[in-house]
Parts: sequence; C-alpha cells; structure tokens
Amino acid sequence: MRGGFTELVSVKLTMKIDITESAREWFENEVGLKKGSGVRFSGKVYGNTEVHEGFSVGMEVGQPSDILAETTINGIIYFIDKHDEWFFSGYDLQVSFDKKRDEPIYHFIEQK
Repeated sequence: MRGGFTELVSVKLTMKIDITESAREWFENEVGLKKGSGVRFSGKVYGNTEVHEGFSVGMEVGQPSDILAETTINGIIYFIDKHDEWFFSGYDLQVSFDKKRDEPIYHFIEQK
C-alpha cells in the first residue's frame, strides 16, 4: 500500500495459437494458402465450442491488422484480432484436424 491506496497489478497472459501438422496441411492444400497468406480465427454466432454455447469458431482468409495472438508457419500467419478477445479470453487455441469429417477442430486450452 502506497499513499493510502492499494496498488492493483493486472497480469495478462499471452495467448498462444497452436496449429497441428495435419491442420497446417489442410489449410495449405484445401484452402490453397501460400506464403504471405493469413488466416483469421474469430468468434461467430451459432454453434458451440468446448467452452461456449451459441457461438463457434469462424475462419477466414485475410491479413492481420490489430493482432491479439499470432503464429506463423511456412510463411502463413494464423491470427486472432484484438476485437475477438472476448471470445478467446483466458484460453489458448489449438487447431487440429478431423480426418473423418475432413475439417479443422478447435480446442480451447485454459491458460494457467
């Protein structure tokens, strides 16, 4: 306590995005991504995730502008914009691939 005021410290964890090898291959082969491309993950209305009801993960090809989290693999930027922080707050995102459904799977890993 300094000067009669309690000092509050906010600790914000850095979000991580993990793309598995099979998911990376799908994005490159099926979506046709090349070096310099970007993939944005976002929250969208309808559906469910492991931690949300009524919302699911959206994905679109685009270039980052106001980045909350990113990872670059083979020159492709996978990212989340800051305005989607409400959707991903407190979690890391792991993107894997479901061979039977032929689509990415999104896992929310609680940050510790």
